[in-house]
Amino acid sequence: MSERYFVDKPISLGRVVLDGPEAHHLIHVMRAAPGRQIVLFDGSGAEFPAVIHQVGRSEVELSVTSRAEINRELPVEVTLGVALPKGDRQKWLVEKAVEVGVTRIVPLRTHRGVAQPVEQALARLRRAVIEASKQCGRNRLLQIDEPQDWPDFVENAAGMPRRLLAQPQGFHRSPHLPLPEKLSDAVVLAVGPEGGFTSEETALAVTAGWHTIDLGPRTLRVETAALVLVAMLVPRMAF
Repeated sequence: MSERYFVDKPISLGRVVLDGPEAHHLIHVMRAAPGRQIVLFDGSGAEFPAVIHQVGRSEVELSVTSRAEINRELPVEVTLGVALPKGDRQKWLVEKAVEVGVTRIVPLRTHRGVAQPVEQALARLRRAVIEASKQCGRNRLLQIDEPQDWPDFVENAAGMPRRLLAQPQGFHRSPHLPLPEKLSDAVVLAVGPEGGFTSEETALAVTAGWHTIDLGPRTLRVETAALVLVAMLVPRMAF
């Protein structure tokens, strides 16, 4: 795949100026030179082949030659509510969620949660979304929402057609997952903290119509459980 760079404003044909971290990487790491061809994307779902015209100290001037609508998204919108783990495991989770096609991550505040993401941490995770999207070829950015308390997340998901919660001794195994009936449906997934959801938190979701999913006999870390739950769904979705 060609070198890909993210532009944080809508791209149109013609002259584009790349600045910020993306320009720094292109200039100082990739040694940009006039005439070089790269690919730009702006999160709209399209790719924009471009040619470098001029390289400055902190900006790169390019000419966008065409627009290509290239869709690498899942056919179903996947929202992942997750009680984030500590430290670098947050970034790993976000990177892999981008790669497998998750649409949105909602950091959850739960009773046993160990990490309460502040705005600075969320900004770093959103930057990780861009880097992972550049690598894996997604042209739409995974969205990281502001943190939500668990009761609010359950209430906000009330209108969603499919809601699945990872919980030991859950009622469903992978061959019997309640999957979307049509491609316009959405799936909302929830993974609790290391200690799991409390019985009260689980009961709140079940009463609201969520299905609980048992991921197996081994104790999984938060980021592992989240990716396993998504991976159980992705191969069963029609592409």
